[in-house]
Amino acid sequence: MKTATLPSLRVDPELRAAAEGVLEKGETLSAFVEHAVKAQVHFRKTQAEFIARGLASREEAKRTGIYYSADEVLGELKGMLETKRAENRSK
Repeated sequence: MKTATLPSLRVDPELRAAAEGVLEKGETLSAFVEHAVKAQVHFRKTQAEFIARGLASREEAKRTGIYYSADEVLGELKGMLETKRAENRSK
């Protein structure tokens, strides 16, 4: 597979210095930028999927007339968390 390049980016010297100041040992600025772009792409896709699920849930609630209170949802989530914690303790 061929590789592609991202557009060159002009930044303030302070931003470049800040980025260089947080590089890990052996990490290049190019690798840092590539990682940041990948992380942002993943974040935005995840965020869009989350919003889509929320909107679909809202439409389903409107369609069925079934709504859940925040206390009901939080109670179910706490129960799921406790179940998972108990499973992890027994391992």
